[in-house]
Amino acid sequence: MSSLSLAVRDSSTMLRRNLLHARRYPSLTLNLLLTPIVLLLLFVYVFGDVMSAGMGGGADRSAYIAYVVPGILLMTIGGTVVGTAVSVSNDMTEGIIARFRTMAIHRGSILVGHVIGSVLQSVASVLLVGAVAVAIGFRSADATALEWLAAFGLLALVALALTWIAVGMGMVSPNAEAASNNALPLIVLPLISSAFVPVDAMPGWFQPIAQYQPFTPAIETLRGLLLGSGIGYNGWLAVAWCVALTVLGYLWSKSVFNRDPR
Repeated sequence: MSSLSLAVRDSSTMLRRNLLHARRYPSLTLNLLLTPIVLLLLFVYVFGDVMSAGMGGGADRSAYIAYVVPGILLMTIGGTVVGTAVSVSNDMTEGIIARFRTMAIHRGSILVGHVIGSVLQSVASVLLVGAVAVAIGFRSADATALEWLAAFGLLALVALALTWIAVGMGMVSPNAEAASNNALPLIVLPLISSAFVPVDAMPGWFQPIAQYQPFTPAIETLRGLLLGSGIGYNGWLAVAWCVALTVLGYLWSKSVFNRDPR
């Protein structure tokens, strides 16, 4: 077999292994998935009217649903990849990676299996949360088919970038608990972005924190695509952040993986 065929075959095997693990132990995925759903319901039904009025749109819950859903979808991806960090950490500390190193398999397939599996889980989680959003009133009537395709591509790109970062976090963590804690910023950062309120409505000293981070341009781009509003420079900035994080996460994970096993 050629090197490429071997890599594809072994990566498919590792992908199937990780998906089977996710199916056999669904509690972690479900717990992480419940967080964005609970936040969506909380901010829409408890704070929706107040938040909408505070943003100058009047007490209109339906308008706030349209505003908050893009941020919740990005938060869903951040929560899903926390499970990836935990899974990678378990593999690194329980000895299975050391066993894989002794087998005649493509070395990169171990990481590729984790990454592809996590991206697929992220997409499935986004679809589920999106279905909940539609059920409670979210509509995207102004988006064209091309904008829907671009939105899906952006979500997949964000999932890929955050997954590689999560893989690196999992590989340097001494145990699953530490991996979960190390990946916590992937859930916290959306909370201090433009996910729930516009950056302009935040205190002046806090605005740079919310503005100059990867989630805000991604949320603004997704919001513009789904609602048919302007995107401006956020689109290019979101893609640049995703590419940079993907390259950083890949190089970090590869460097740690090529070290002597723990």
